[in-house]
Amino acid sequence: MAAFGLTDVRVRGFRTLRDARFRPGAIAAIVGEPSTGKSNLLAAMWALLDPQAAPLAAEDVGRDDGSSSILIEGALGDGSRIAVEGPGDERAAAGGGRPPVLFFPSRLRADALVAPLGEVPASHPLAAIVRDVAERTDADAAAAPVAPARGLVVGLESWAAAGATGAIVLIEEPELFLPPQIQRYLYRVLRQIAATGNQVLYSTHSPALLNVVRLDELVFAERRPSVGTTLLQPEPLPADEEFRAYSEFDSSRSELFLARAAVLVEGLTEKLTLPFAFEALGHDPDRERISIVECGGKGNIPLFAKVCRAVGLPFVAVHDRDAPPGQEPSEAERELNALIADVAGDERVELAPDFEGVARIHGDRRKPARAWRRFVGVGAEGVPEPLVRVVERAVALANR
Repeated sequence: MAAFGLTDVRVRGFRTLRDARFRPGAIAAIVGEPSTGKSNLLAAMWALLDPQAAPLAAEDVGRDDGSSSILIEGALGDGSRIAVEGPGDERAAAGGGRPPVLFFPSRLRADALVAPLGEVPASHPLAAIVRDVAERTDADAAAAPVAPARGLVVGLESWAAAGATGAIVLIEEPELFLPPQIQRYLYRVLRQIAATGNQVLYSTHSPALLNVVRLDELVFAERRPSVGTTLLQPEPLPADEEFRAYSEFDSSRSELFLARAAVLVEGLTEKLTLPFAFEALGHDPDRERISIVECGGKGNIPLFAKVCRAVGLPFVAVHDRDAPPGQEPSEAERELNALIADVAGDERVELAPDFEGVARIHGDRRKPARAWRRFVGVGAEGVPEPLVRVVERAVALANR
């Protein structure tokens, strides 16, 4: 829980947020599909923290559930509470001592970049940061929209270097117009800002801005017709699994947080082969937003499965039985197969004796290359039955 900033937020009747609640820490990444309510959540917090700069309007009232008014409430790290109600003349802001807030909406990224500061005095460090961002952006306006994106990085970099504290920063999709290396760098800058006594809350579609070791910093937004936007905050990983997760998850694996479903496989051979199986059966995993995640070995599949369970992501675990049909695997393999079965349940496909046997790939050398040649251009009739089950189950989960 954050020692500073918002520690509890509840939004009722605001756009798609009929009644949603979450507890942000010093840093929180809001993820979800488009139109699930991520931007609405950031806008609601801006209205709560700076009612003058972001007054509630009639068009902000949620219509799907017959709402006629909005109530946004928040608890702060010092124990005080703030609220805002509206819209119109009845709008009222309750509570005092609101911390200053800086909002970077994506719609301004190609122009002003920073939302109005409301009542933040000119002497506050935030005002200087906004001026710094504006000057750097204006100096290179011909390169827009790249210039505001650079301005965001440089401005936040200046904030971190200055050690300014006591503010909340809201950012909508900080990765816009930035190459992956700068996205990773920006993530470290954001963490530095949060670590020095600020709060950083942002929405994102970039795996470079997500951290599996900090599952409790992720907020998953989902929009359901019956209840509007819902928010899920997973529990953190057990301490004894944090280092394994840190060492195994890179940005390509972290993309599973942005998927509709995942297929967990042992190694590179399966990762290269399965897209051809999807294609042969008339599906494109990228279009379906299915991530095929190479787990770095059979022994890591339980860890990846636990992460998927924690964040509510449907998945299929694909692993070798490591013994032909009718024969028992070794004791170690039996125990590992049982562990995967315990974590994955029915959402697994066990390959007997192994992937190479099912795919009819023989020999121990250059298996990924031989698998690729074996499946390039294969038709539906050439896809082994176990892999058909993998594809069909993954597509069903993604479209559930």
